[in-house]
Amino acid sequence: MALGRTYSVALVGLNGYIVEVEADIGQTLPAFIILGLPDASLNEAKERIRSAAQNSGIPLSRRKITANLIPASLPKRGSGFDLAIAMAALLASRDIRSTGRTVFIAELGLDGRLRPVRGVLPAVMAAVRAGYADVVVAQANAAEAELVPGARVQGYATLARLAFDFGADPQRLALDFEPEPEPGEPDAGADAPSFLPPDMRDVAGQGDARRALEVAAAGAHHLLLTGPPGAGKTMLAERLPGLLPDLGDAEAMEVTAIHSLCALTSASLQLVRRPPYESPHHTATAAAIIGGGTGLPRPGAASRAHRGVLFLDEAPEYERRVLDALRQPLESGELVLHRSAGTAAYPARFQLVLAANPCPCGKATGKGIDCICTPTIRRRYLARLSGPLLDRVDIQLQLERVSLADFGQPGPEEDTATIAARVHAARGRQIARLLPFGMETNAQVPGRVLRGALRLGAPTTRILDLAMERGVLTARGYDRVLRLAWTLADLGHRDIPAADDIGLALGLRQAAA
Repeated sequence: MALGRTYSVALVGLNGYIVEVEADIGQTLPAFIILGLPDASLNEAKERIRSAAQNSGIPLSRRKITANLIPASLPKRGSGFDLAIAMAALLASRDIRSTGRTVFIAELGLDGRLRPVRGVLPAVMAAVRAGYADVVVAQANAAEAELVPGARVQGYATLARLAFDFGADPQRLALDFEPEPEPGEPDAGADAPSFLPPDMRDVAGQGDARRALEVAAAGAHHLLLTGPPGAGKTMLAERLPGLLPDLGDAEAMEVTAIHSLCALTSASLQLVRRPPYESPHHTATAAAIIGGGTGLPRPGAASRAHRGVLFLDEAPEYERRVLDALRQPLESGELVLHRSAGTAAYPARFQLVLAANPCPCGKATGKGIDCICTPTIRRRYLARLSGPLLDRVDIQLQLERVSLADFGQPGPEEDTATIAARVHAARGRQIARLLPFGMETNAQVPGRVLRGALRLGAPTTRILDLAMERGVLTARGYDRVLRLAWTLADLGHRDIPAADDIGLALGLRQAAA
């Protein structure tokens, strides 16, 4: 029986599943059939594989080739199965020896070149978890695949060279073919562009906003900045990632895996260690921000901002349904997208930063004598930010115009590095306190812990209890003020929050009201 068997990986979201690729050579008229729920790009693999094998010197059998991808019920998409199907077909015709439990992940060019594909990092992670440590990828994807601990990665440039290593007849192979560098690959000799990262010293004035940004960074709290144009809302948001600590190994692997799915990362030689920053335009659709698309859904800006910052400038200009779609990941830290072709889950534990003008013309500050908006227009404008969404935003700050005195003075002494050091120390206190609960930041602490093991005395929370009795705070808002108070205590090197911390946290919560 002419049957070959190899292995590859199918990705559904960030979850990968081992796919067994069978190839059978029949005795009927020439044909090439792919079974196992392939998408259009995978069906096109038939012509790519035939041409690649022909130009590599090991043409496929002219009999009927049937490739079956198991499990058949699992959707398969993309060109990453090309190499596994080709190797299974060559194995079925006895042109190469057994490949064992090696996993193959690469696209084939018509000239026999192995081309990089998206999602190599999560695919290799899935293979290693399933016990398949030997992985073959395109040479351009090798550095990315080697980031996975325990993986034995081999990178190849051509199908001919790979077939040679698996026992193909060297007299037939086109081993002298040297592919040209992939277009867009960085020149190793080129100098990297130099630029100055955003620094907090660039922000003129806005002392309260600087402090609020530090609190948000220390506790991973969500933030709303309301103020006139030119007050520094965007500058502050752009500097928040610089205050956040580097990602740990597990977090960096998660973030790098998401980025691997979103774009070709053949030039990525290391894990993403810095928190990502995403700032989609206000015309972005729900699919662009939340994720989606035809077939199996792909990650959006919210997932690309995982473990980092998602900044929505001019927030009231976004579609209401787009903003409200963020409510679920703000609570759970995960996006579960359902489509007809399947369900995909992506992590989305980001810090949300919203920026808004006080009205459409942006002049309703101070006395507001220059504002041309009616009270009805102002209310309608800010009402685009729904109450349930704002209830999930911990810090809501009102910014004023930068005065001439602040603008003309030299920048503040504290730079990003100084503030980031305090944030790092506060995060360390949180980790030590929350480790028994399996959490790392105050923003993750649920209400049952805040009112249980971390319960504060009645004299400390008196002002907070009164605000809730008067209907100023919801139950969710009550918990979020407590989380802010714990962050203020961490920044002040105090073991537990004091009444003053509760009062300041309540002020940060209601500053934009």
